[in-house]
Amino acid sequence: MQDSIATGGDTLIHLARLDAGNAPQFLNRELSWLEFNRRVLHEALDARTPLLERVRFLGIFNSNLDEFFMKRVGGLKRQIAAAVRLRTPDGLTLPEQMRQIRERITDQLSTQARAFRDDIRPALAKDGVHLLDWSALNEQERQFAERYFRENAFPVLTPLAVDPGHPFPFISNLSTSIGVLLTHPDREEELFARLKIPKVLPQWVQLEGCGPGSRWVGLLDIIRAHIDLLFPNMKVLGLMPFKILRNAEVERDESDADDLLEMVEEEIRQRRFAQVVQLQHGPAPIPSMLRFLMDELELTEHDVYEMPGELDYTDLTPIANLDLPHLRYEPWTPVPPQGFDEEDVDVFSIIRTGDQLVHHPYESFPASVSRFIRAAADDPKVLTIKLTVYRTGENSPLIHDMIRAANNGKQVACLVELKARFDEERNIFWAHAMEKAGIHVVYGIVGLKTHCKTALVVRQEPEGLRCYAHFGTGNYNVSTAKLYTDFGLFTCRPELTQDLVELFNYLTGRSLKRDYKKLLVAPLAMKTRFLEMIEREIEHKKAGRPSAIIAKMNSLEERDIIGALYRASQAGVPVDLIVRGFCCLKPGVPGLSDNIRVTSVIGRFLEHSRVFYFRNGCEQPVDGLFYIGSADWMYRNLLARVEAIAPVEHRAGRERLWDVLQIMLNDRRQSWELQSDGSYVQRKPEGDPQAPSTIGTHKALMDRARAK
Repeated sequence: MQDSIATGGDTLIHLARLDAGNAPQFLNRELSWLEFNRRVLHEALDARTPLLERVRFLGIFNSNLDEFFMKRVGGLKRQIAAAVRLRTPDGLTLPEQMRQIRERITDQLSTQARAFRDDIRPALAKDGVHLLDWSALNEQERQFAERYFRENAFPVLTPLAVDPGHPFPFISNLSTSIGVLLTHPDREEELFARLKIPKVLPQWVQLEGCGPGSRWVGLLDIIRAHIDLLFPNMKVLGLMPFKILRNAEVERDESDADDLLEMVEEEIRQRRFAQVVQLQHGPAPIPSMLRFLMDELELTEHDVYEMPGELDYTDLTPIANLDLPHLRYEPWTPVPPQGFDEEDVDVFSIIRTGDQLVHHPYESFPASVSRFIRAAADDPKVLTIKLTVYRTGENSPLIHDMIRAANNGKQVACLVELKARFDEERNIFWAHAMEKAGIHVVYGIVGLKTHCKTALVVRQEPEGLRCYAHFGTGNYNVSTAKLYTDFGLFTCRPELTQDLVELFNYLTGRSLKRDYKKLLVAPLAMKTRFLEMIEREIEHKKAGRPSAIIAKMNSLEERDIIGALYRASQAGVPVDLIVRGFCCLKPGVPGLSDNIRVTSVIGRFLEHSRVFYFRNGCEQPVDGLFYIGSADWMYRNLLARVEAIAPVEHRAGRERLWDVLQIMLNDRRQSWELQSDGSYVQRKPEGDPQAPSTIGTHKALMDRARAK
C-alpha cells in the first residue's frame, strides 16, 4: 500500500506504509541519486579524464548536489515538519533517510576535497596552471592583488552590519558570503557583519605578468587579505566564509489560479525568500558565529555542512575553460546528418523520401532541427508551425525563427512550459516576446507539466496539405544539444502527423481525445501501453518465441513498471536497463530479478535520450518495436506530465537504434553496473584497445559519425 505526499510543484514523494513485503523490492530514490552523483564525481577522480575536464566535473558534482538540496531535501524537510510518519518504499523512516543522506554526502565531500587538494591541484601546477593560496604569493603578486582589490572589488563590496539599527540582512540563494566578527575599539561587545562575494567578478583572479605559467588566486582570498580596508578602525576578530541554499519547492495550487503566468511569476518571487535548507561553511568555523547564523536562519546542526575543500567548485569554471587543448577532451564538431548535408536541398523533400533519425551531439542540431524550423519560417508554402518549449537557450535561434514566421504571416502556436524548474524566468521572457509578435502562446494544461518535445509544420503542396513532424528526446536548445545525447525523428507519414495534430489540439484547446494510433501519450495511456508491452513479452517467452526488453532513460522509479519488469524477469525475459541517474529497481535478486541488468553510462556527454525496445516475438532483433521520446519510467512522467513517445518504424532507424543500444550495453570504459544493494561497480576494459567497448560509448559514436 502506498501514499503520495505533495511537496510543492509536481513533485510527489511515494511513501509505503510499514510493510515488510515492500522493503526488499525497491532501492531508495534519494540514496540512489547520491550514488549517481558519486559516479559523476568519479570522472573527476579518474586519471583517464583530461585534467581540465576533471576540474569541470568537480563543479558539475557541486552543482548537482546544490540542486539536490534545493529540490529534494527541501521536500523531505517539509514532510518531517508536517510529522509524516510513513516509511519510504525501501522501509526507511524520514529521519533515517535524512541521516543516511548526510552520511553519504559527508563522505563524498571529503573525497572531492582530497582529489582537488592532493591530485588535481598539484597536477595543474605541473602543467603550469598554479592555483595559489594568499600565503604562496610573492611580493609582486601581492601588490597586483591589492591593486585588483582597490580597483575592482572594493567599489562593489557592501559590508552589512547587524545591530539594533541594522537588521539581519537578506541572504540570497546560492550566494557566498564572508561572516566577519568585529569589536569596536572602545567596547568589548562582539559584532557581526556580512559581506557578500560579488558574482559579477571572477572568483579566481589571474595574476598577470607575475611569473611563469598561468597563476591564479581566489577572490575570496584577496578579500580576506584586505578585510581591514572594509572595516577601518575596527578590530577584526575572525572571518568565516559561508553559503546558503534555499528550498526550490514552493507550494502551488493551480486549480485556484486565475492566470498561470501571474502565478508562476509570484512563485519565482516567493522562491527568493523560501526556507533555507542548507548552510555550508569552510573549515575551522567560528562557533559563536555559526550558532548566530543557525539561529537567524532557523537551522539545526543537521542542516549545517562543513566543506572540507573549496566552498563552491563551480567557481573553477574559468580554469576548466583555459585554452590548453592537451588538457581537454578532443574537440568535437557535430557532423551534418546524412540527407541533411547539402544545404541547397529542400529540407521537406528530404523528409518526403522517408523518415529521418538524427542523433545529437554526434550529428548537428543546427543542420537538422534548427534548419527544419528555419525553413518552415521562410517557406511561403508553409501555413502553420506549432512547437513545444520546455527549456530553451539564452538567445534561442528557434524562438527568433518562430517570431519571423509570425511576421511572415504564418499561423504560429507555441506551448511554453512556465513551470520548467529554474528556467521559469527565461521561459516567461520568451513567452512575452512571442506574444508581442502575434504568436499564439499557451501555457499548457492546469495541473500538468508539458514535457514532450514536438514540432509540427503544415505545408501547402500540389496534392494538398501535408504535415511534417519532429519528435525529440531533448529540448529545443542549441547549447545543450552540443552536450546532451538525444535522438530526433523527422517524418511526414500521416499516421504519425495526424496523431501530433490531435496532440496539439489537446495541448492548446479542450480536446479530450484519449486514443492515439501510433503515439504513446501521457498521462492518458502511456503507462498502460508500456505495461501491456511488458506483459506481451512475458507471453512471448511463455510461448517459446523470442523476447527481450531494453530501455534507456534518465531515471527509473515508477513502482508498477518495476513490478512488471520483475514479473518479466521471473518469466525468463532478458531485461537490460540503461539508466543514467537514479534507479529504484533492484537487479540480480534471486527469484525476483535474476534476468535484469542495470547499467549507467557516464562521460563527456550527458546521456539524455529515452529509447524503449521490445522484441515482440521477432526472429531478428532489429525487427522488434522501437520507441523514442521524452518520458522516463517515473510517476511524474507517466501520470503528472504531458509526454509523447513515438515509434521508429523505418528499417534504417531501427538498425541505428539497435546499434547504439548494443554499443552502450557492451561498454567497458564508461559503464557502471548496478548491484542489488544499490552500489555500482565500474566495468573494466578488456580485449582490443580500439574496440568500441574499450574506447567507450561516446568515443565510439564520435568515430562512427566522423567516418560517415
